Amino acid sequence: TLGYTNAKVRENYSRRFRITFPNEELRAARPLHTTPIYDRLSEHNAVWGAGFGLEHPLWFQRPGEEPYEEVTFRRSNAFPVVAEECAAVRERVGLTECSNFAKYRVTGAGSADWLTGLFTNRLPKVGRINLTAMLNPEGRIVGEFSVARTGEDEFFLFGSQVAEVHHSRWFLSHLPDGNHGIDFEVLGLSLVGVSVAGPCARDVLQSLTTTSLATADFAFMSFRHIDIGMVPAWVGRMTYTGDLGYEIWVAPEHQRALFDALWSAGQPHGIGLYGFRALMSMRMEKMFGTWFREYRPIYTPLEANMDRYLKFDHDFVGRDAVEAEAAAGPKRSMVYLDVDPDPDDPADVLGDEPIWHDGAVVGWITSGAYAHHVGRSLAFGYVPTELAVPGAEFEVEIIGERRPARLLDEPVFDPAGERMRT
Repeated sequence: TLGYTNAKVRENYSRRFRITFPNEELRAARPLHTTPIYDRLSEHNAVWGAGFGLEHPLWFQRPGEEPYEEVTFRRSNAFPVVAEECAAVRERVGLTECSNFAKYRVTGAGSADWLTGLFTNRLPKVGRINLTAMLNPEGRIVGEFSVARTGEDEFFLFGSQVAEVHHSRWFLSHLPDGNHGIDFEVLGLSLVGVSVAGPCARDVLQSLTTTSLATADFAFMSFRHIDIGMVPAWVGRMTYTGDLGYEIWVAPEHQRALFDALWSAGQPHGIGLYGFRALMSMRMEKMFGTWFREYRPIYTPLEANMDRYLKFDHDFVGRDAVEAEAAAGPKRSMVYLDVDPDPDDPADVLGDEPIWHDGAVVGWITSGAYAHHVGRSLAFGYVPTELAVPGAEFEVEIIGERRPARLLDEPVFDPAGERMRT
C-alpha cells in the first residue's frame, strides 16, 4: 500500500548514512503482516523478524526480560538463549511456526507431466515428499522445492517465501500453450503451519491423533491428511532441523487451536519454543543449504552438490547444460567449513566473507552460524573445485581478521541421518 511504502521509504532514507547491522530489525510499518498465532508467540516473549513483510519469531527472550536483540557484528545477547532453544529440540522437543514458506498447490490433468518437465528430480509417489531443483535453460538454479504429492495430479510445493513472486511468475510463464487443465495456485497465508521437532516429537503428536505415527506406518518423508485433535491437517514427516519432526499445515482459522493443543501435549516432555536463529544453527549442523545463499541463479546443481536431486530418466529445463557441465566437471564447488573464531572476541560468519588459501582470495562464504549443539562455528562457501578436498585448510576473513577453517565432508550432527529417519 501507499502508506506502507511511505513508512519504509522514510525509514530507509533517514538511515542512508548509517550502518545497518546484520542482526538489526527495522521497525517502521510493523507489525502489519502476521499469522493467527502472533499474539500467542508474543506472550512467550518472541523477538520478531520480518521476511517479505511477514512477521516470524527469531528467538524467544527469557521470561521477564525485554524482547530485544543488541545489534552487533559479533555474538549478541541472543546467543545463550538460542543455545537453550537448540538444546530443547536436540534433547526433548521444540515447537516453532513455519508459515514463512512459499506454498503452492498444483492440480488438474497433466500436472504431473508439466512438473516433471520443470524439476530435476523425479516426482514423489502419492503420499510422499521429495526435494528438487528447478533450473533455467543455462542449467543454473532458479528454485529449490519440497514437493508433496497427494494424488496422481495433485501436489503441494513448498519453497522460499522471498522468491514467491519470482517463482510464481516462472511457473505461470512455463504453463503449456493452450493450457486448459492445470491449475497453479499461490496459497500464501491461506495455508499456515507449525513444526514440532526433537526426539519426543512423535510422542507429543501421537497423543493428539489416532493415526499411527510409527515409522512403519508414517515413514520419513511421508505426507498425508490426518486429524490432530479436532484440527484437520496436512502433515509431512520432515523438518529443517534434521531431527525427528513434522511440519503441520492447516487453514489459518485452525492454527491457534493447533498451537494450543501441541503446547499443552508437550508439557510432560519439556517442550520449548524455538525461532529462526535456532533453526539456522541446526540446519548448519546437518549440512543443509538454503535458498538465496547456497542455492541461487549464479550456481549450478553440480557446483552446489545437489547431485542427489538430479535424475536423468526424464527431460527437464536445463538438462543439456547440466550434462555438458558434468562431462567437463564443475569449475567451483560448495564447501562446508569448520571455522575457528577468535577466542577472545568471537564472531561467526554471516555471508560474503572472503575465503583465503595460500595467501590469496579463492572464494566466498554464502552463510554460516554457530552450531550450538555440537559447539562449533560452521560455514558454507564456494571455492575452485580443485581445492575442495576433505580436510583442506583455508582461512575465512571475519571482521578483518583471517581465521583458520577446515573443509568437512559430512554433517557434524547425525551424519547418517538416523534421528530423522527412525
